[in-house]
Amino acid sequence: MLNALEVFTVVIVGLMVGVEFAVAFVMNPIFSGLPEDSDQLARAHGGRMLGAVMPFWYIGSLILSVVWAIAGWHQDGTGLVVTAGALLILSVIMSLVLLVPINNRGKTWTPENRPADWKQQMNRWDRYHYVRVAVIIAAFALLVTALA
Repeated sequence: MLNALEVFTVVIVGLMVGVEFAVAFVMNPIFSGLPEDSDQLARAHGGRMLGAVMPFWYIGSLILSVVWAIAGWHQDGTGLVVTAGALLILSVIMSLVLLVPINNRGKTWTPENRPADWKQQMNRWDRYHYVRVAVIIAAFALLVTALA
């Protein structure tokens, strides 16, 4: 049963990392290359769509890691799982403090109501997101190492 939990956790966290990596290094660069107002409209739509799903994914990944650490407390690799859990906590805190406030503003913007500095705000979100992606990649790598 513990093996199934370990594999399930790694898959769920890995998928989350893949989505967030794709947002950072595939989708947002594609959006930036779109003409006229399409970049801002695509980011607003993505913010609404992923903003509705990602909180559950981040918290779910954290909960799975905590359950894994508790269930496998006396096994090799538990320290790695605990460290991964700490990184996932950091990613949640970063999200709540740095990224969600910008996303909550951005997802309501239209070409008619967006602020003059909307691109600067999106660039700030991108920089914070790059750091968060690095944090969750590190957490994922620790979980994979603990599984191996």
